[in-house]
Amino acid sequence: MKFLVVWKMEISRLSAEMMNTVLRMPDYAKPLEESGKVIGRYHIVGYHGGAWIFNVASNDELEMLLAQAPVYNFSHFDVYPLADMSSLPVVQPEQ
Repeated sequence: MKFLVVWKMEISRLSAEMMNTVLRMPDYAKPLEESGKVIGRYHIVGYHGGAWIFNVASNDELEMLLAQAPVYNFSHFDVYPLADMSSLPVVQPEQ
């Protein structure tokens, strides 16, 4: 199951602790990328946060991985399930 997770940090809550969590995100991401659990990481220009694409076995696994993220307590998460459009059936027009 693939999910697009957009996480945003509220800059008004900026603190030294928050900055330390952001700096730990690459270390958190590396093993997830190596295992194939995260298949893409992006910065959203103009925001404090990012967009990650997760490839996980279940909703529960995604929830666990998000809860382990260093920025979990400082961020708002929007989660979008993704569907692979390359495998959709071809619809033939009626004649």
